[in-house]
Amino acid sequence: MTMTHAATSLPVICAALIVALALTVVPLPAQKESAATKDDSIYAELAKAPQKAVVRRNPMEHDPEAVAAGAKLFELHCAECHGENAEGGRKGPSLRAREVQQATPGTLFWILTNGVVRRGMPVWSKLPEPQRWQIVTYVKLLGVAEKPAE
Repeated sequence: MTMTHAATSLPVICAALIVALALTVVPLPAQKESAATKDDSIYAELAKAPQKAVVRRNPMEHDPEAVAAGAKLFELHCAECHGENAEGGRKGPSLRAREVQQATPGTLFWILTNGVVRRGMPVWSKLPEPQRWQIVTYVKLLGVAEKPAE
């Protein structure tokens, strides 16, 4: 490589490095927009369930014993974060919110199975599938919490 060729390439290499560094530090406009328009709602994860999960039916929805079993499982595994009455607690949101109650049983099962780890919801996939459906049956039975009269 001649001295002239090396001197000409140096500015190009420096410019490429500067651009590469800038891209790692400064987000592109598209990245800014997606971060700004990102839904930070605590219930946004419900919309992320795949269609296959959304349409999944609860095999225990008509099983009267599923509600009682689901209530016990809820008390053991869920009440600490979501509150005894599922109206929300220190760590978890209300499961009696309209967004949750209007979600399909399959969506709730998917959330329960996969968790929402970045928000502190653990993955419950190790809990046997029938028990997860029992929890879903119980939660769906709760209905939307009534707002206190003002």
